Amino acid sequence: MYLIVTRTFPPELGGMQSLMWGLTKELSKNFMIKVFADYHEDHKKFDKNINFSIERIGGIKFLRKIRKAQLINEVLKEKKIEGIIGDHWKSLELIKSNKKKYCLIHGKEINHPKGSRLNKRILKVLDNVEKVVANSNYTKKLAIEIGVKEEKIVIINPGVDPVKDLDKKSVDKVESLLKIKSPRLITVSRFDKRKNHEKVIMAIRNLKQNYPDIVYICIGNGDEEQNIKELVKELDLSSQVMFFKDISNDLRNSLLAKSNIFVMPSIFHKTSVEGFGIAFVEAAQYGIPSLGGKDGGAADAIDHDKTGLICDGNNLDDIYSSLNSMIENKKYLELGKNAKEYVSKFYWEKIIEEYKKILN
Repeated sequence: MYLIVTRTFPPELGGMQSLMWGLTKELSKNFMIKVFADYHEDHKKFDKNINFSIERIGGIKFLRKIRKAQLINEVLKEKKIEGIIGDHWKSLELIKSNKKKYCLIHGKEINHPKGSRLNKRILKVLDNVEKVVANSNYTKKLAIEIGVKEEKIVIINPGVDPVKDLDKKSVDKVESLLKIKSPRLITVSRFDKRKNHEKVIMAIRNLKQNYPDIVYICIGNGDEEQNIKELVKELDLSSQVMFFKDISNDLRNSLLAKSNIFVMPSIFHKTSVEGFGIAFVEAAQYGIPSLGGKDGGAADAIDHDKTGLICDGNNLDDIYSSLNSMIENKKYLELGKNAKEYVSKFYWEKIIEEYKKILN
């Protein structure tokens, strides 16, 4: 049996939640699995439909971490456990066991100065695991820079499940909403500085001169939402930028599938960085190419000039010219076709084989 210890799990939504759900679901086809996850108000309905054991731990964050570790340490005494997989170094920090441990790393959570208090805590955990699973080449490089032993690190990109057929009602709704809007740009992410919505919107202002029917679809919420909406108003782009949040997966997928370019030219913001960018892969499933930023791990998800482009997210001219080159002569169609073919390498049925290698 393997224990999976996670702070991020459905029914909560997000990229990390999708990663841990996909990993757990695939591992449960090959191994006995027990999950220790955080309490969620809607978890009972979700949990009754899954085919592996799951224990939910509630309470305030600090006490929840201690309580979860106590429960796991008790289970480790009683059962034959082959290993423990953590979604984050903090998930393994209080677990006292000689059992093999595996820790996933994603980028921003390990990005602390070498020698700092947090860095020392991170290394104490990662020095005592069997393998450190980096989500991209970038994250592996960052881990080595902050002091993780290179021989412990293996790169395994996040996986996706093949997409299902789109919901016809949602597709019809999207077509009605967008009508003659073209080209169609889209971002699906939290609104935070790292995602760089601000510079995309500035580029839209310039692109509007050549493409008056352009539309930029923003799906998500977050701390920067109000600032971004104020910028749209200030630049007189209310007809070009559409905001959606708390929408169904069917509507989200239809908006994605009916767009032309996925845009997320991420940048560094303080210690925050995009370690991989599963959203690029999700877009590629629908034949949508991406524009990503050179800071972080986007290059693992985007094959530059084949399935999309990598640009300097700090440079507005580079964002504008990259988007313009994808829109001109509808180059996004060719890139999108390549993206749809490329995406099969990220299917969970292939990704899980890499996990099985390190677990076996």
